[in-house]
Amino acid sequence: MERGSDKHGSRMDDALSAEVEDLTRSGRETRSDESRSHEPSGEDQPDIDRAPDTTLTGGVPEGMTDEDVEGRSELAASLGKEVWPANAQILLDKAEEMNAPDRVLQLLRRLPQGREYASAGEVWATLTGAHEQRRF
Repeated sequence: MERGSDKHGSRMDDALSAEVEDLTRSGRETRSDESRSHEPSGEDQPDIDRAPDTTLTGGVPEGMTDEDVEGRSELAASLGKEVWPANAQILLDKAEEMNAPDRVLQLLRRLPQGREYASAGEVWATLTGAHEQRRF
């Protein structure tokens, strides 16, 4: 008896969801093979933006602005996860190795020497005074 359904099994569902998991988590292209990446918009088409009217999706934590969240995120993306804990010189070396944008390098050059930092949030708070106020 044919049910008329073209759905596939749970194993195929899991395989398909794993295929796009990196993209949905990071919000950016994660493929190393450029031929498998999405093509950009055509000349006569508008660019696609996940949040066209703003730069952020979701809320902004208390104690921070949109620019703080965006800057902290860019800082963290330029350093990676494996660098922590680190001092100012190690962070600057890592950012240069990762070809970080000039604005990130300029921020890291302003970090006080002789202190170890545990996270990008701690570095951002030291540089700007903005830190996320957590509710418990």
